[in-house]
Amino acid sequence: MIKLRALDLLKEKGKTKYWLYMQLGMSYQNFSKMINNQTKSIRYENIETMCRLFDCTPNDLFEITEE
Repeated sequence: MIKLRALDLLKEKGKTKYWLYMQLGMSYQNFSKMINNQTKSIRYENIETMCRLFDCTPNDLFEITEE
């Protein structure tokens, strides 16, 4: 399973979920599903924005788990 590490990156950067939500400009329902790894897809636009905000690459945003 591929997992989005946004919560880990937020913690490392000292930012809140609300901050990220406001930066992404998406609906709260979709944001919540994405952050909690309950979605099956993430738009490239959102991946790019998160990479810029966290100053990272897509490799840093995701991890593969055994779940």
